[in-house]
Amino acid sequence: MPWVEKYRPKRFEDIRGQEDIIQKVKNFIQSFPKKKKSIIFYGSPGTGKTTLAHVIANENNSEIFELNASDLRNKGNLKEILKPAVEQQSLLKKNKIILIDEVDGISKVDYGGLTELLNILEYTPYPIVITANDIWDKKFSSLRKKSELIQLKEINYNIVKEVLISILRKENKFIENNILTKIAIKSKGDLRAAINDLQTISYVEDPSTVEFDDRNKEIDIFNALRMIFKGKPTEEILRVFDSVNMPLDEIILWVEENIPQEYSGVELARAYDLLSKVDIFKKRIYRQQYWRFLVYENIFLSYGISSSKEEVKTGFTNYKKPTRILKMWMNNQRNAKKKTIAEKYARYVHIGIKRAMNEFPIIKPILKFNSEIQKELKLDEEEIIYLER
Repeated sequence: MPWVEKYRPKRFEDIRGQEDIIQKVKNFIQSFPKKKKSIIFYGSPGTGKTTLAHVIANENNSEIFELNASDLRNKGNLKEILKPAVEQQSLLKKNKIILIDEVDGISKVDYGGLTELLNILEYTPYPIVITANDIWDKKFSSLRKKSELIQLKEINYNIVKEVLISILRKENKFIENNILTKIAIKSKGDLRAAINDLQTISYVEDPSTVEFDDRNKEIDIFNALRMIFKGKPTEEILRVFDSVNMPLDEIILWVEENIPQEYSGVELARAYDLLSKVDIFKKRIYRQQYWRFLVYENIFLSYGISSSKEEVKTGFTNYKKPTRILKMWMNNQRNAKKKTIAEKYARYVHIGIKRAMNEFPIIKPILKFNSEIQKELKLDEEEIIYLER
């Protein structure tokens, strides 16, 4: 039996490295359904998102009904699978938990699944737990608004190592301390990967001969900000934004938005001064095409901002999405979706796009309340969500 399954936590007290979010989970369950009816666990692979959903079920004497992204391909699938699960009581347990695993696996071509999920959230009598590695794609904007968001952090390597030692004791096995340290560090916060590596080498005659590759993990913007604002300025900090899948211009706006969340007084002034230098170099790059200045832009944005603080910071900070990006994005989305819907409508009824745009206040309610026409026009999920606003 895989050790990952054999030693999967069963109770809240068994969960390691995520203790600070347990109370939030308990509050969500206790307040259900007065506030929100779904909760989203997001974070890097191996941090315990799916495990936490099963622990919630165990702690609340609940049956767990599990789906994944492939079950959300379209509205029909969801009606056949999820709707009956929501409408029927559990036969064996007191309650029920609905788990939708890896929701970010839904592709952009999937039709109607997310829309139907949002509809089901309106009337579900059972809590819906959703997991995702990355929940910040724009297609999930409506889902985020209807859900409580909880980020699971990467697990500290010391805690990973403690878990590995505990498993070895239960298995009556021994591995050198330096090898366990190497496994824990190389896992980069992925406890599942560390346990799998441990089980693999436990059957090797000489574990010291095994080489462990670094997990090449993409860092999300929240982890990058945490490293910048809370950690010490190091050479690693200089490269932190290289692993963030986001344009540097957008990263600048994230940093600008969240500096006041962490810094105050002299620290705040110093950080904004360095950020202004980032902006100066950015303008020089664009005006004069001096691309070699990119290195200075990155240094000020990463190492510079990190060095603005007087001491290492602790505690949890809820970093916010930049309001400037949000406003621009929402405005662009409104115009973009309106135009694409008008284009499809104009092509279907053989009129000009300009006329369809002018008559959109009349067209919109017709499309909004007629799912057959929506299907006929082949409106995608985001276009349908736009009509329903």
